[in-house]
Amino acid sequence: MQLRRDAPAGALLALLAAPQLAFAFYLPGVAPTSYTQNDHVPLYVNAIRPVAGPDAMLHSVVSYDYYHPLFQFCKPKDGPKSVGESLGSILFGDRIKTSPFELKMGVNETCKTLCDTTYHKGAALFVNQQIRSGIALNWLVDGLPAGQVIEDDITKTEFYNPGFLLGQEFEDVDQVLFNNHYDIYIEFHQVPSTEQYRVVGVIVEPKSRRYTGAVGYDTCNEALDPVVLDEKGDTKVQFTYSVYWVPSATAWATRWDKYLHVFDPKIHWFSLINSAVIVVFLVLTVMSILVRALKKDIARYNRLDQLNLEDLSGTGDLEDGIQEDSGWKLVHGDVFRTPSHPLLLSVFLGNGAQLFVMTGFTIAFALLGFLSPSNRGSLGTIMILLYTVLGFVGGYTSARMYKTLQGDKWKLCIILTPLLVPGIVFSIFFLLDLFLWAKQSSGAVPFTTMLVIVLIWFVISVPLSCAGSWLGFRAPVMEAPVRTNQIPRQIPPVTTYLKPVPSMLLVGLLPFGAIFVELYFIMSSIWFSKIYYMFGFLFLCYGLMIMTCAAVTVLMVYFLLCAENYNWQWRAFLGAGTTAVYIFMNAVIYWVSKLSLGGFAGSVLYIGYSLLISFLFFILTGSIGFFASWLFVRKIYSSIRVD
Repeated sequence: MQLRRDAPAGALLALLAAPQLAFAFYLPGVAPTSYTQNDHVPLYVNAIRPVAGPDAMLHSVVSYDYYHPLFQFCKPKDGPKSVGESLGSILFGDRIKTSPFELKMGVNETCKTLCDTTYHKGAALFVNQQIRSGIALNWLVDGLPAGQVIEDDITKTEFYNPGFLLGQEFEDVDQVLFNNHYDIYIEFHQVPSTEQYRVVGVIVEPKSRRYTGAVGYDTCNEALDPVVLDEKGDTKVQFTYSVYWVPSATAWATRWDKYLHVFDPKIHWFSLINSAVIVVFLVLTVMSILVRALKKDIARYNRLDQLNLEDLSGTGDLEDGIQEDSGWKLVHGDVFRTPSHPLLLSVFLGNGAQLFVMTGFTIAFALLGFLSPSNRGSLGTIMILLYTVLGFVGGYTSARMYKTLQGDKWKLCIILTPLLVPGIVFSIFFLLDLFLWAKQSSGAVPFTTMLVIVLIWFVISVPLSCAGSWLGFRAPVMEAPVRTNQIPRQIPPVTTYLKPVPSMLLVGLLPFGAIFVELYFIMSSIWFSKIYYMFGFLFLCYGLMIMTCAAVTVLMVYFLLCAENYNWQWRAFLGAGTTAVYIFMNAVIYWVSKLSLGGFAGSVLYIGYSLLISFLFFILTGSIGFFASWLFVRKIYSSIRVD
């Protein structure tokens, strides 16, 4: 990509959305703010986040507060004050505060002085290090991120990329320039038939200006030497800014269109069509195999039962041939036998159902445009609230499955369902947060926010989960269509591809293939601070992943039963859950190819968050595979007559 000078590769960690075209429409999340001439327009500052460096690699994952002591940015006269943020906004790392910039609607100002400061060698070393690693400032004006204009090399279209660089590095001369002057261009639109105006775009062009005397009206536009922070001594720096108001024909309702840009949409379409074709062929293949085989099997088994009524000796050649051809009926007395560790399986399934419903609702809300990018953190907030409220679904599902699996530790099931998986997630998240605290990063979630999350969980989600479990245990048992024998049947040896590890690797690969490309764009949005909003593609990929998980897991279970192996419950869950292994392997490859995290803390944070995401995918895809297989097994064994 090419920038009008130098630009960061992206900004804003919020995965917020307003899908376009055939995928969705944009519903504003906040009411427009109108200003009259000379009205004060607040400029807020947000966290300073790392972006891609000149080599297109990400060198850090640690963000900082704008008023971090070592950056020494100018502060308001009465000190910076925090701006109210949503829970999701805080979790995504937003730290919005007031600033000393004075913007008045429609009033152009040039070379306004903010403050003078002196960078000592420790601060200079820190700032230069951040510039070399690639770090961007993030401002907000009327809810819009201040950015820079970028041209897409492929489509040759211009769009606004949120954030702008702290400085520039010139490796050929081994020089790091520090930006201390900001040209702020604010696009505004006049409300028809009124004297009111609305902000519809913000562009910042940072510059490096070394002032040697008093700053006049046009001093900042003169040809001055750049600012280079001395790492061995003191450097005096004077911060200035200019404001230019630019009329625009862009309406307020479409002002985000300039920020929401799709890089090479053909890749999305190609990936989606490719995945859809693979899934359609896979599902048709599975259906043809299973329907033809099962129809023949069921007809033979039922015909055999009829013959057995006439030939009680059971020594006919027809019976032997049938039993040799297909073996899944032979395990009818063991297929619904209680698996090992039914409590753990039930807890995982309950949380998997909770994640499944939450993910579906979240993507649907985003698809319909309710998660407006103006409403910062709305995605994270809705995910937490949905997962909290859907604790009832998790408790009910866990209890019903545990009762069906004939478990007897029902009290432990009620306790572990809302505590085990969320406890693991919260523990990993807390440990990773300690690294951020140690690095003095603004991405570290405050202790009060942690306390709020814990209170929400124990006050709302745990009681709802317990209520769901209570109803689940009171519900009648889902009786198996066939009786279970008292003595377990011996399991014969299986072929290589049906052994646990090979079968799991085969089953997990196909669902991963359905979401591989979209997963790449999501990871780029997370780590490179880009805005992700293609929830239409994500919705379709999610549906393809569900169908693929169900189809390949059912096929594996069918082959497993034909091989007279009735231990299908954990195999179905782990087989589909192996998709998470491929997701983690993909994250490791992404780490090697796209990231260059020099510090230990950055590597631990990346691997830790990748493990956390993979664990949640393991629970989600494993549950999809299990429930598809469970319905399949109940269906086929209810279709045969067993004496």
